[in-house]
Amino acid sequence: MYNFKNDYAEGAHPTILQRLLETNLIQQNGYGEDEYCKLAKSAIKERLNNQFAEIYFVSGGTQANLLVISSLLRPHEAVISASSGHIFTNEAGAIESVGHKVISVSTNNGKITPSDIERTLQAYQLKPHVVKPRLVYISNTTEVGTFYNKKELQDLYAQCKANNLLLFLDGARLGHALMAPGSDLLLEDVSRFTDVFYIGATKNGGLLGEAVIFNHREVGTDFPYIMKQKGALLAKGRVLGVQFLCLFEGELYLKLAQHANLMAAKIAEAIQQQGYSFLADVASNQLFPILPNALIVELEKKYEFYVWQKIDDEKSVVRLITSWATDPKIVDALVQDIQAGSNSF
Repeated sequence: MYNFKNDYAEGAHPTILQRLLETNLIQQNGYGEDEYCKLAKSAIKERLNNQFAEIYFVSGGTQANLLVISSLLRPHEAVISASSGHIFTNEAGAIESVGHKVISVSTNNGKITPSDIERTLQAYQLKPHVVKPRLVYISNTTEVGTFYNKKELQDLYAQCKANNLLLFLDGARLGHALMAPGSDLLLEDVSRFTDVFYIGATKNGGLLGEAVIFNHREVGTDFPYIMKQKGALLAKGRVLGVQFLCLFEGELYLKLAQHANLMAAKIAEAIQQQGYSFLADVASNQLFPILPNALIVELEKKYEFYVWQKIDDEKSVVRLITSWATDPKIVDALVQDIQAGSNSF
């Protein structure tokens, strides 16, 4: 069985493991004050073209979302999210658990638009009887694998600034968005057109880790206190620093994301050639094809993936995700099995 359920089934890129081994016995300061964290932050700032950015390394995506949102909102303030957004659907009510309402909006292809924000603000005008929208949460790529281009992100940011809202971008799969075919977004654009975002390593070659980046120092002033209070400040911060240094001292981060996207594109092409459609646009390493149930049953004998949504008695949506380490030979085998299974019906 080969796993297409997620992009973190493998451990870490060998370069990272080798560097962790090489630096293992070199003594370092704790809590992110080690030389590897400092070098990694410098490398990321250079890519952002933003020397004023404040960068913090945390362990995972849900942790990053909870820490950022809870640190930026006052008790009566709420966050706007797509109805497919991770904080709304897949984090066990983490944001609500600290007292903040998540206002969900229905979206096209998983992406929030300026008009979505405007409609939400109009719906929450009965002050002080309703919560106050204060932050907009988006993810790039989205939960359905689509991406924001530069103009879309710029327009969202302008809408947020015009309404005194903060824009927070979940970048668990940011590399895949940056390397998506047709994307004109650069890492420095993300730094320019958001207030805070994070770069995910967990789903792109790291053992674990997300780099939370506040683009303006005044926004995340007390974030280190929040990290410590919530148990997110690691004594052995070096473990995260080494990983991000490996990913950003060269082009490894983007190369790994590009590999995942290319493997997905090959699968998508084979599916399209068989005449099948998709739940969402094919853009990155997440695919949501609509397949015959009989074909799904055959594929499940050799591959692991999620049956995402039932369409009718004959068809269902499945989710296939490729990773930085997806074997091209396995992709070729899956393509052949899709073709053979389709021809047998």
